[in-house]
Amino acid sequence: MTNYLPIVDSRSLLEQVSSLHLYQSVFDDEVGAAFIDLLHDISICDRQSKTNKETAEVNCLQVYGRWFKILAATGQSWQDHLITKILLDENPFSQQVQKIALEDLPSSLIAAVKHDLQIVQNIYNCSTQTICEWVQTASNSPLAPIPWIERSTKTFFARRENWTEALEALAGYYRQHGTGIFARYRALRWQQGKLIGIVHPDPVQLSEIVGYESQKEVLLKNTEFLWTGYPALHILLYGSRGSGKSSLIKGLLNQYGDRGLRLIEVSKAELKDLPVIVEQLWNVPQKFIIFVDDLSFEEDDDAFKALKVVLEGSLTARANNVIVYATSNRRHLIREFFGDRPRPREGDEVHAWDTLQEKLSFSDRFGLTLTFEPANQDTYLKIVNHLAKRTGINIAREDLEFRAKQWATRHNGRSGRTAKQFIDYLRAELATS
Repeated sequence: MTNYLPIVDSRSLLEQVSSLHLYQSVFDDEVGAAFIDLLHDISICDRQSKTNKETAEVNCLQVYGRWFKILAATGQSWQDHLITKILLDENPFSQQVQKIALEDLPSSLIAAVKHDLQIVQNIYNCSTQTICEWVQTASNSPLAPIPWIERSTKTFFARRENWTEALEALAGYYRQHGTGIFARYRALRWQQGKLIGIVHPDPVQLSEIVGYESQKEVLLKNTEFLWTGYPALHILLYGSRGSGKSSLIKGLLNQYGDRGLRLIEVSKAELKDLPVIVEQLWNVPQKFIIFVDDLSFEEDDDAFKALKVVLEGSLTARANNVIVYATSNRRHLIREFFGDRPRPREGDEVHAWDTLQEKLSFSDRFGLTLTFEPANQDTYLKIVNHLAKRTGINIAREDLEFRAKQWATRHNGRSGRTAKQFIDYLRAELATS
């Protein structure tokens, strides 16, 4: 394997970047592209004739300023940016090592990875101070000292003198966290035919949700089955509005997200794409919950057919890393009208009742149905007291419960959602009074 010499000038750095085999896309974003432009401008500045040199010097300073501005917007040092790009990168190595043991990969692929890691390490070790000095020399202009963000020492790369020794740790990272969008985001949304990362997912914690302990226990156990690789069941969470059905599912992400669980939100309008979504997740090592909120169907709804295929299966084998968790306020997910009920007339379907029963029993196609009854007063007050304790509200229990009951009467009735809204209002009121 080639042992690269320390970087001595911008041209040698540019040549090494050009020789990357697998990790070229480390430099394919705005920061990386601006860095390549900067190296190019520095390297050609000294080769310009006297007539063109002044223009080249100005260009060099402008490109340096653009690179700094783009990098500063990321909130990372140049070194941390490089490591982040490596950890997120999708290439033949990062994708194959998630499914194949490191020792079973082709030796040529391993050699290419080590080759690239040495190059990126050389760039990593080329300090921003060195780059500033190159710019000053090339532009013949002093640069004001800039307090650059210091490099991080948190990753397994920064703790090793030779990054090729971190190959096993890098492979383990890819297996646990994935690559690309699944490494960058724990919560995603299917929108207009593609997955979109959710930058700020709901931070709700399972410990915030009380009053439905048995339902929570079943949901947790089934999710554990999914996470550990055992067959898990699709679940319908059915019950009254505001009872915490959606919050329970979102809370699972905050419980298991660091361990490879991903949550994909699919709206009812996009359910027709469900088989396509599952196909994309088939060979991905992470575990996925497809989250469908407020599920219901109209007659002859294409979404009904798509979801039925995923729940019941088809000729394609079931993806063991994907389950569906859906919430609904309706026990029968397909709306039924009295006019829909079969009346024997000539030309009507002979087995119309069978068709109707298939529609009404669609919820039975979920492996589990968890029922959330409306909160009674005791459950409602239990939720209120729990949330008040978590948020640090310190008023007499009798006063808290009296005000909570008044709130429920005047607003949306007794539910977990109402309790949360009351506590949020009370917390703000106490803080500003």
